Amino acid sequence: MADVSGSGFGGRRPPGLLANAAKRKDGFVQLFLMAGVFMMSLRSLGQKHRLRDLDDDTADLRREHEDLSLRARCLQDALRREADADSSGAIASHLRRIFAAHPAPAAGGGGEDQ
Repeated sequence: MADVSGSGFGGRRPPGLLANAAKRKDGFVQLFLMAGVFMMSLRSLGQKHRLRDLDDDTADLRREHEDLSLRARCLQDALRREADADSSGAIASHLRRIFAAHPAPAAGGGGEDQ
């Protein structure tokens, strides 16, 4: 005779998750271990890409620092040339005091923090 209850289990309730887990505990332990390994792999992959992005950002910042250092040195040189053209020497002495207090960064300053 056909089952008319519609549940497909002959009128019985299907076993719950805990009952299935108790019955097939080896499979559930294996599933949780595999899921854990998968999640750790995803986390490791994300960290790998984040490190690569940070390396790219660091390289970009170093290049920008070198460009700004070069620009500051060029500006100081141009100001010194203009001050040397002044016959009174007042501008040159003033610039020497300013540049002594705020020196331009040295060339090739990317060797720090490696």
